[in-house]
Amino acid sequence: MNSPVTGDTQPVTATADDAAGQETYRREPRWANQRLGLVVVIGLLIVVFGALKPVFFDERLVMFPLLTDVAIYTVVAMSQMVVLSIGHMNLAVGRMAAFSAMFAGMSFDLWGLPFYLGMVIGLVAGAAVGALAGLVIAMMRVNSFVVTLAMDFTLLGLIPLVYARYTEAAAFTTKPPGMAELRQYSMADVCVGDVCGSPAIPQMLLLTLVAMALVGWLYRRAKLGREILMTGANVRAAELSGIPTARRIVFVHALSGTLAGLAGFMLAVDTGSFKASIGTDFLLPSFLGAILGGTLLVGGVVSIIGAALGTTLVLVIRRGLDLLGIGLESLNIYLGVILLLAVSTERVRSMLFRAGGGTR
Repeated sequence: MNSPVTGDTQPVTATADDAAGQETYRREPRWANQRLGLVVVIGLLIVVFGALKPVFFDERLVMFPLLTDVAIYTVVAMSQMVVLSIGHMNLAVGRMAAFSAMFAGMSFDLWGLPFYLGMVIGLVAGAAVGALAGLVIAMMRVNSFVVTLAMDFTLLGLIPLVYARYTEAAAFTTKPPGMAELRQYSMADVCVGDVCGSPAIPQMLLLTLVAMALVGWLYRRAKLGREILMTGANVRAAELSGIPTARRIVFVHALSGTLAGLAGFMLAVDTGSFKASIGTDFLLPSFLGAILGGTLLVGGVVSIIGAALGTTLVLVIRRGLDLLGIGLESLNIYLGVILLLAVSTERVRSMLFRAGGGTR
C-alpha cells in the first residue's frame, strides 16, 4: 500500500499487518519485526512453563480456558486499538463492555429474546455509547482522555442503578438456548466426516476471528480505513485532503464501543451471567495487547495480528505465573512493568528504525 509521507519521513498511513512494504523506503528488517519477536517469545514461554508445570499443556484444564481468555481479550485490545489509530484513547472500554452486556442481559431476562438477537442489541448499545463519546470529542474538541474518563464515571454510577432496579441478585441470569453451548463447546464438537477439531480450542474463538477479519478488512482494504489512519497520522493534513475527520472520529469511537460490547458479551457468556462488574479489568489489558502488538499511541499505525499476539503473550505469562503460584498482586506488578517496557521499547525501535532509514 503506497502511503504519503510527511517531512520527518514518518508514514502518514500504514498498517503493521500490510505485507507490502513502502516503496519509498527499505522493507522492515527481520530484527525489527515486532510480531515475529512476539511469536518467538510466546513459544519460548510455553516451552518453559510446560517444562516447569506439565499441566500447562492440559487441553481442557489449561489450554481451553487460556484460549477463551485470548479470544475475549483480543477483542478488548482491538477496542482500544481502533481509537489509538487516530491518536485517541478509550478509558471507558471496560464500562462500555458492562453497558453493552447489561442490554444483552435485559434482552434475555426481561424481553425473552433469542440468544444472538440479544447479542446484536448489546452491540448496538455499545456502539451508541461509543458514538456519543466520539460525538462529544469531535463537536466540542475535548481531549479523548477527559471525555472517556467522564463517560467511565457516568456509566459507573448508571449501570449498578439499572441492575438494582431490574434484578434481585444484581445480575441477569437467564440463559437462553445457545449460551451454554457457546461457553462449553470446543472445536472437537465440530466434525467434517471423521475429522474433528481440537478440544483445546473454544468455539467462542470464532467470534474473535470474525471480528479480526472485519477490522482487518476495514484498515487494509476500505477507503474508510485509510481515511481513519490518515486522520490519526495528521488530522490537519487529513482535513485539507477533504476527509470529514469529525465523522471519522465518531465512527472510530462507535467501533470501539461495539468491540468493547462484544468482549463484554463474551465474558458474560463465559462467566454464565450478566452483571455490573463485567469489564472492570479490561483497561490495562486493552493497552497492553494493542501496544505490544505494534499499534502506536500517536495514531496512524495499527496491527490486528499484533494485538492478538500481544494479548496472547500477556495471558500466557499470567496463566504460567498463576500455575507457578505467583499471587495476584505480583501478577499486576509484572503486567505494569511489561506495559512500561513495551512503551519504552517502541520508542527505542522507532529511533533505531529511523536512523537506519527503514519504515514500519
